[in-house]
Amino acid sequence: MHKISAMIAEDDFRVADIHEKFLKKFKEIDVVGKALNGNETLKLLTEKTIDLLLLDVYMPDMLGSELLSIIRERFPKVSIIMITAATDKIFIEKALSYGVESYLIKPVNRERFDEVILQYLKKYSLLSSEQEVNQQYLDQLFGKNVIENIGKGGFPKGIDEITLGKVKKVLLNKNHGLSAEEVGKEMGASRITARRYLEYLSSNNEVKAEVVYGIVGRPERKYYPIS
Repeated sequence: MHKISAMIAEDDFRVADIHEKFLKKFKEIDVVGKALNGNETLKLLTEKTIDLLLLDVYMPDMLGSELLSIIRERFPKVSIIMITAATDKIFIEKALSYGVESYLIKPVNRERFDEVILQYLKKYSLLSSEQEVNQQYLDQLFGKNVIENIGKGGFPKGIDEITLGKVKKVLLNKNHGLSAEEVGKEMGASRITARRYLEYLSSNNEVKAEVVYGIVGRPERKYYPIS
């Protein structure tokens, strides 16, 4: 498998640098460019052969929804992973219709970032291989049936009903938003565990998630109970 050429389209250079460091963990990937706006993104895509694009939605000169349609028309083979604070369902539907590989919400959890990149690498490797196309190959390529990911009580695997109740209780006992780290400390669990449950609740619209910026400008995801 040849080296994958990746680029990052992100208007905050500090966030772009963080994502570049994340990608450098993967020896299969070379970051060949970074763009701070939509026009720079299109210019780099024209000048270089890009396999993978990490794309933000909110660019200073155009929205990612505009970019997606242009990119799909001009560069149909580019794989796109959205990394953004945008949670508008209309845009998410557009992202799906334009074949976006995955959708990550800022601030990005490193564990989840790595998981998404590994899924992409596996898919890329399969498409580049000479493996016979059969049902097993297609199941690997498109992912196994989601029913396999359902655990006891109808909850996804990795989600326990008792722990879920503890997370809800912690949030309801506070009058302000909490980060995953704060929830984890309150219930005696790790930040990663707390975040998994909080994101599950967010996906079911049982809690509200917002990105806030601290004193040093570092983005942090806070969770609020929906009354």
